[in-house]
Amino acid sequence: AVQLVESGGGSVQPGGSLRLSCVASGDTNDRYYMGWFRQAPGKEREGVAAINTENTPVYAASVRGRFAISRDSADNTLYLQMNNLKPEDTAMYYCAADRNLRKEWYLLASKWASWGQGTQVTVSS
Repeated sequence: AVQLVESGGGSVQPGGSLRLSCVASGDTNDRYYMGWFRQAPGKEREGVAAINTENTPVYAASVRGRFAISRDSADNTLYLQMNNLKPEDTAMYYCAADRNLRKEWYLLASKWASWGQGTQVTVSS
């Protein structure tokens, strides 16, 4: 099993930037699909971005062009660079991992096996 720990959340003004990190530990010998999801109060968890084992990214339409997902395999770390943040980006952000996913599942939270505890992002003036 893989364990995931997120960091990097915080409070920022609209238009600002944050970079989230997710460190994977445990069974990291296998290459994993990894993703970022978010959940605002009263809303369902939604996919933000995901990256497959060939490092091909996928983004939700709401963040495309503003967010960038990447990974450093040497450090078992996943990143989410978030630019031009908007108030509607406010949510708890979660890192997820899975060994194998169909492409159409990349942004579906219910299909992912392993989750971190989350890091809060608040965008407000």
